Amino acid sequence: ALPIWFAIAAGEPEQVSEDHGEVWFGALGWSGSWRITVEQDQLDEVHVTGGFNPFDFGYVLHPEESLETPVFYGGYSASGLGGASRLLHRYELTRILPHTAANSLPKPRPVIYNSWEATEFKVNEAGQMALAEKAAALGIDRFVMDDGWFGQRKDDHAGLGDWYVNPEKFPHGLKPLIDKVHSLGMDFGLWVEPEMVNPDSDLYRKHPDWVLNFSGRPHSEARNQLVLNLARPDVRDYVLGFLDKLLSDNDIAFLKWDYNRNWSEPGWDQLPAAEQKRVYVEFTHNLYGILAELRRRHPKVELESCSGGGGRVDLGILRYADEVWPSDNTDPFDRLTQQDGFTYAYTPQIMMAWVTDSPHWLNKRSTSLSYRMLSSMQGSLGIGANIAAWSPEDAALAKRLIASYRQVQATIVQGDLYRLISPRNDSEFSATQTVNPEKSQSVVFAFIHSTQKGRLFPRLKLKGLDPAAEYALSPIEGKPLSGTPAVASGAWWMNHGFDTAEGFRGDFQGAAFRLDKK
Repeated sequence: ALPIWFAIAAGEPEQVSEDHGEVWFGALGWSGSWRITVEQDQLDEVHVTGGFNPFDFGYVLHPEESLETPVFYGGYSASGLGGASRLLHRYELTRILPHTAANSLPKPRPVIYNSWEATEFKVNEAGQMALAEKAAALGIDRFVMDDGWFGQRKDDHAGLGDWYVNPEKFPHGLKPLIDKVHSLGMDFGLWVEPEMVNPDSDLYRKHPDWVLNFSGRPHSEARNQLVLNLARPDVRDYVLGFLDKLLSDNDIAFLKWDYNRNWSEPGWDQLPAAEQKRVYVEFTHNLYGILAELRRRHPKVELESCSGGGGRVDLGILRYADEVWPSDNTDPFDRLTQQDGFTYAYTPQIMMAWVTDSPHWLNKRSTSLSYRMLSSMQGSLGIGANIAAWSPEDAALAKRLIASYRQVQATIVQGDLYRLISPRNDSEFSATQTVNPEKSQSVVFAFIHSTQKGRLFPRLKLKGLDPAAEYALSPIEGKPLSGTPAVASGAWWMNHGFDTAEGFRGDFQGAAFRLDKK
């Protein structure tokens, strides 16, 4: 899935860069089927439109009915693509994302631990409690139990739709586990996939007509599941009802709301033929309605839009979701490029970035825990590895870096982002910098893919600082070149910059630094 976003630069390609040139940009606030069209007419004028996808679309309006089209946001920057993304980030933080108080920024996200890689579907009370103890020792804020806790869910073939706590795995319900998590100083989160159903479930056996389908045609399963027709009022009421009960009966701070397959039969044969295509709109309207009502009834509960890896990220869902899951690919090197692209459109505040196991399941690439941690610390940090298998040295490193991250997290996720060196186009190196709005703190990340021909890491000339202020440079992980001043003016850091230590070479290396205004 692609972010619902566009950017158009004026002039020749060489006239536009990360920092220079005119850029017109925009984003669509709609989580259903959509289209953005860019056209250039015979007079070389460019026209951009966006909204509902006209393919297979139809919506009959009865007397007194109305239909509001999706909001299409637009903006302009004279400071290149970087300026455009910084404007979008600020708008999302101040005008789009859910806020706990008026005229305030949303809080930086809790550092989370997720149990999936440690246990997969084999969750139970004792095992999750043991993981919670290890997570708390690292300094984690939020413990999230993933798939496998409900219905007859032993693998991905059964249970979706039956949202009761599995009595064999949790004979006393979720309360003992939640109490344990709270006693360790963390809050508790839970994985759900409310819009899906397994054919092997009590819900499907009772309501086979509740899934998206065309009359007389077979159902296409993906991941052994079907899509519930959330456009139906009875399905909407069922989903809202079980989620409301789950949150009312348990002290749950967070829902990881997953959505793991695409539509294949978008039929709604309970309606007249001329009105069945309303499904594209009503499904999304009901999704928004459920999320809004859950937030009204349970204002302290936070939500993540997790959709098969980044499949539902837009300025519509972000009015209800506090964070998103950019991709199932958590390989720390691959994520440098993904996160680079993601942040053109979306603030790092919402970008969940997990540290997972090595070798990585997808690429079989082995990387150090330090490299994995630093890659993920560029967004909202999470740990998804099997920490039960970590060595004491790994645990100590993670604990130290989590503590360091907390000191600079607000700057990383809510500051102005500057892409100093892009990881794209097979770059040997990459680097990012963020500066908080007060220009009192800045954080720099530097990464090596592979040193070639003895080449040293490029000098990092910083951006966005107060030129007249004095800033102290200190390492988070790694070292600057010997002889780099401990304190220098913003002008000096921006015009002269600094070099990393000569030992910063090799494959898959990372370093991070902070600058604090004196």
